[in-house]
Amino acid sequence: MLKLFADSVLKIIGWQVKDNLPDIKKFVLIGAPHTSNWDLGIALLSFWSIQKKISWIAKKQIFIGPFHYLFKSLGGIPVDRSKPNGFIQQISREFEHHEEMILGIAAEGTRSKTKYWKTGFYYIAKSANIPICFAYVDYPSRTIGYEQGFIPGTDINKDFEQIKWFFQDKRGKHPEKQGPVDIKKI
Repeated sequence: MLKLFADSVLKIIGWQVKDNLPDIKKFVLIGAPHTSNWDLGIALLSFWSIQKKISWIAKKQIFIGPFHYLFKSLGGIPVDRSKPNGFIQQISREFEHHEEMILGIAAEGTRSKTKYWKTGFYYIAKSANIPICFAYVDYPSRTIGYEQGFIPGTDINKDFEQIKWFFQDKRGKHPEKQGPVDIKKI
């Protein structure tokens, strides 16, 4: 029923979903670009459309009142961004406690323009020894898509070149808020 609802709404609003995710039980799904509050709604509809249960991380401030229960039921994991210590290990351990888990993370970490992407997703995948896959919203083509990715290696800078190549032609609702697909060089 949820799939039918999601497919109907996506069709009405003119969006298409392209699903090329691997048939595996655990991975980190990085999403970009993230320039609008609408991205979450479209993403949730697309998750229901492809019939995947996806967990996602968001700042704890949006998990207030009745939204707490709604967002948790939709796969939300509240995060206290003022206490970053132990975040990667905490989320990596979540993968140990679940037989199946797809964790969606907005790689930019915000809807505002940034100079660098956050790298927590990379270290979560590396720590949990699972692949990183790609999720994108492309407003010009009205497409939300999911693609196979890679297992992180030993060189984040080299691995990030694959990520940069994949996201180079994707455009958010507000392209002026998109920063470069880059990380601080280590």
